[in-house]
Amino acid sequence: MKAMTVSVLMITYNHSKYIKQAVESVLVQKTNFDFELIIANDCSPDNTDEIINDIIKNNPNGYKIKYYSHQKNIGMMSNFIFLTEQATGKYCALCEGDDFWTDNYKLEKQVSFLDSNLDYSICFHNVQILTNEGLITENPLIALDTSTILDLAKGNYIHTPSVVYRNHLIPKLPDYFKKAPVGDYFLHMLNAKYGKIKYIDENMAVYRVHETSYWSSKKQSERELIWIKFLKNIKENFSPEIQILIKNQIHTLKKNNKEKFYKKIFRKLFGV
Repeated sequence: MKAMTVSVLMITYNHSKYIKQAVESVLVQKTNFDFELIIANDCSPDNTDEIINDIIKNNPNGYKIKYYSHQKNIGMMSNFIFLTEQATGKYCALCEGDDFWTDNYKLEKQVSFLDSNLDYSICFHNVQILTNEGLITENPLIALDTSTILDLAKGNYIHTPSVVYRNHLIPKLPDYFKKAPVGDYFLHMLNAKYGKIKYIDENMAVYRVHETSYWSSKKQSERELIWIKFLKNIKENFSPEIQILIKNQIHTLKKNNKEKFYKKIFRKLFGV
């Protein structure tokens, strides 16, 4: 059996409006290597399951899909960990069930780079943000062609549907990973311990923001408090140098959150 080059990991829950576009954007990838699309449906009560099975049956590339439909809801992070355990590829790519890719050569470009540059563990690119108002082209959060864990520890700049990383770098995911409210940044940080990070200045995916998405549906102040607690829990997994940068990130978030709080109180008291 030919070795698999890329495992594309797709978690889904209640994504019936979006899942067809997500899956088909992966299946149309043009590559010189084999890839698999592993989908884990976390017991969606909508017709996500029906749509995925229809694609498997009728799409000419449906055979590339490995589909798991949980009989009970196990939670977002447990579902993601389950997916990583099924991945057989040399590399992993991420595309959640409400996002989609827009470049048919995305995987080819990223894998080609990683194959030729063994000192890199992660490759990512620009994405567009899709909201109710339409598509937004977001400026890159980092302009460095090459960055490292020292840059990533200051804040996340890698959108989930943009990343391809080397598989099997992490001997064992930390125990906290299952409880983490955010999985992608933690995963990127762990992978960045083993190599540099490549940025490709191209838009090759769309990140969808909608009212039912876990992170986007929360208020900014709530996200900041969740993120602060999250950073406190992950910092012990990294070197003292990295811990200092994470602490600085926490300090900045706390300061911003405190300033927003006092501005809110000021507006209530004085109406300005």
